[in-house]
Amino acid sequence: MLSFFSKKNKITDISWLGVDIHSHILPGIDDGSPDVATSVRFVKSLTELGFEQLIATPHILKELYPNTPQSINKAKTDLQTALDDANISTKLGAGAEYMIDQDFDLNESLCTLDQKHLLIEMSYLSESPGISQTIFDVEIKGYKPVLAHPERYTFYFKDKSRLKRFKEKGCLLQLNLLSVLGYYGKDVKQLAESLLKEKMYDLAGTDLHHDKHLSTLTDAVQSGKLYDLIGTYGFRNQEVFGSVLI
Repeated sequence: MLSFFSKKNKITDISWLGVDIHSHILPGIDDGSPDVATSVRFVKSLTELGFEQLIATPHILKELYPNTPQSINKAKTDLQTALDDANISTKLGAGAEYMIDQDFDLNESLCTLDQKHLLIEMSYLSESPGISQTIFDVEIKGYKPVLAHPERYTFYFKDKSRLKRFKEKGCLLQLNLLSVLGYYGKDVKQLAESLLKEKMYDLAGTDLHHDKHLSTLTDAVQSGKLYDLIGTYGFRNQEVFGSVLI
């Protein structure tokens, strides 16, 4: 007697997310890609995984990465020129990832993701003083705050009530894709899973910095593991940013 087995069809690309709203792929301006050639390779690899649009978000941290709209735009232009030369047509945008500290100034010209959404972060070790007020002030200025990788902040591991209050204030939460793979450790993975279960996340991003990130992400996507974990969650990347050409 012949036995027939139905093999599960695996989703082995990331077109279900489509837009990466958080990456460090601009050349030479933070702790991400060191040069244009590396940036082109990153973009090519992310495109092959199924991303149609990439929004680069270099750090703005005065002491380490004192980027400005001018430095970010120059790096984006350099990369776009190289992509054009390589016939890579992936949509490329640029914003920034702002550290909320004493140097953060809402009165400066800000690098948003799409003229509206502002990506913010904190130290992994301690909550930024006045973060609730900052979120409020960002909204008063007409921006929509997006808190990067809340699952990575150690001070929320045992109490995520603050994150719930941020959500109530209108702040969006962005998951790092590698967090659900255990890349950053067990505690980060557990908090990410808890926030996913409670439908706290709005957006997701690679937070790509280097080849190890890319390799881990590629393996998870091409094996179907990442889709199995979060592919049906309902992230809003394409809804919010898919029609934006920056």
